[in-house]
Amino acid sequence: MLVFTLCLYLWSWLSSIHGLEFRYHNSVEMEQYLKDINRTFPEITHLHSIGQSVEGRELWVLILGQHPREHRTGIPEFKYVGNMHGNEVVGRVLLLQLIDYLTSRYMKDPLVTRMLNSSRVHILPSMNPDGFESSARDCIYAVGRYNKNGVDLNRNFPDAFESNEEEREKEVRAVMDWLKTETFVLSANLHGGAVVASYPYDNSNRGSELQGGKSISPDDDVFFHLARTYSYSHTEMHNGDSCTDLTDFVDGITNGYHWYPLSGGMQDYNYVWAQCLELTLEISCCKFPPEKQLPGLWEANRPALLAYMQQVHLGVKGVVMDSYGKPVQNAVVEVAGRKNLCPFRTDRNGEYYRLLLPGNYTITGLE
Repeated sequence: MLVFTLCLYLWSWLSSIHGLEFRYHNSVEMEQYLKDINRTFPEITHLHSIGQSVEGRELWVLILGQHPREHRTGIPEFKYVGNMHGNEVVGRVLLLQLIDYLTSRYMKDPLVTRMLNSSRVHILPSMNPDGFESSARDCIYAVGRYNKNGVDLNRNFPDAFESNEEEREKEVRAVMDWLKTETFVLSANLHGGAVVASYPYDNSNRGSELQGGKSISPDDDVFFHLARTYSYSHTEMHNGDSCTDLTDFVDGITNGYHWYPLSGGMQDYNYVWAQCLELTLEISCCKFPPEKQLPGLWEANRPALLAYMQQVHLGVKGVVMDSYGKPVQNAVVEVAGRKNLCPFRTDRNGEYYRLLLPGNYTITGLE
């Protein structure tokens, strides 16, 4: 443990001098960086691939935490996903910076140490590396947005409100399979082209969920809180300024459907099918900004990224057990007044996590 601590302080000292360079690292450089981090911090990181892109690039995920290689009962799973659209590159940069920030401050910064000791953080810096490699450095145009097959990955997930006959892309199937391996509690995916925190639902069947032009989920109050947490922790997002002459976003947040309806989106899939509450974070007006703007974008988003991660501890968690004291898998855990399209269930360890705001709730567990 002494050697590990000395290594951490040495790396922290070196990072303070050099740091991770603010530039666009290509896929080879990103892979090398993640492997270097994993070798430097083997006790608190674990690197693995969840699959490959169409062109065969690995979809690398770095896990950070006190026990990065396995889930521990009572420790919630959190994730960030970047670069889903290949030409929206700021999220990719910020997630690499976040990795550098967390690893260099563990055992030194009380907040970082507490976060990594009390949660397990998964970071996928690039969900669409093929798109990134083909992108043009442009603020507006869509070159590189899609994967190698010309498919928008944020329109390719199964949808709760529409037919799901289309074939899933390799990158989408990789994420869907990933969600089956971990019980993620909270998540966000990082995009560009606006500055706003968007929350479910993105779609609607024009049923009871459609209210006042918004598509309202059973956990709308929690989503509203999560979106405001990010926007008000961001240095500018909460001002609600639009990147264009269109209507500004009040408090820097929006219901996804109210902004524009979207079928096959990842955040709705996470919430409905994987019982993981997810936001879509639009973090830069320019999709592929000049590198000189990257330090400022990091400083604007860093406190928000950290504040949002801490929300994984909202609400209640526990283990459902039978009369013999054995954990019950796949038990329905239902909060009265919140009828989810797919009921929240316990995982293979009998655990449940329900993000809720302070209040009085009736919770039932049914086998």
